[in-house]
Amino acid sequence: MAAAAECTIAALSAHTGAEVRGVDLTQPIEAELRARLNRAFVEHSVLVFRDQHLSPPQLLRAVRLFGEVFPQQDKRFALPECPLIHYVSNQDSYPDGRRYIPGAGYHTDHSNALAPPKATILHAVKLPDRGGDTQYVNMHRAYDDLPAAMRRRIDGLRAIHVYQSRHSARKLMVLSEEHRKAVPDAVMHPLVRTHPESGRKAIFLNPIRIEGIIGMAESTALSLLDELLAHATRPQYEYRHQWRPGDMVMWDNRCLLHKANGDYDMGQVRYLYRIMLQGDVPA
Repeated sequence: MAAAAECTIAALSAHTGAEVRGVDLTQPIEAELRARLNRAFVEHSVLVFRDQHLSPPQLLRAVRLFGEVFPQQDKRFALPECPLIHYVSNQDSYPDGRRYIPGAGYHTDHSNALAPPKATILHAVKLPDRGGDTQYVNMHRAYDDLPAAMRRRIDGLRAIHVYQSRHSARKLMVLSEEHRKAVPDAVMHPLVRTHPESGRKAIFLNPIRIEGIIGMAESTALSLLDELLAHATRPQYEYRHQWRPGDMVMWDNRCLLHKANGDYDMGQVRYLYRIMLQGDVPA
């Protein structure tokens, strides 16, 4: 059984990300270490577990150290032998033949759910020789650094989240009729949310899903959202993860945006397992 004394947790940047070593997630984890890992997740927002080699059932057991599983929306990517786990791959295409790169463009996962997932976990199975980094930006820091007048302006605003915003440059795969019925048409979430564990405020954006802001003209809303996104995605708020074989990376959707990079040789396979954890209704 893995013990807290055998585990090291080292920060990967000044504000976001920590590397976890000395933990084998195929083995049982004692209660003290579980509590320590959960505290580290809230503190660092991204945890990187190195040198893991998990089968889908092992991954499913491991992530339950941090919460219950959130059912993902597009079931076409589910693993037949373990449907709560999906795959992320550069080998899929849109119906028109264009290559589909999952995770392109800054976003937070499944914010069109009434209670979006608190965390997403990716486990690297096969990686290209180089490239394919994932970039994360810390929306706590971005909120804290806003001018006071902007904080007053956006506190209390509520955004409309849908499966696919008509304003989004990135196009998602179209859901089947069966799966579309299980997804709300629209939900309203605060533009500034309070983290349920840390109590810190964060800008809660999603350019792929936000259709508008309640009570605000479309042009004004889009201008505001563009301004906030440009502010939040500045380099000082970023942790950029360079993937290694065996990495299991989990991140906090409540206070981060992330994006995947398709800057690698598409002749090489990039394939990861993906799973999400249940979250709270944003407040």
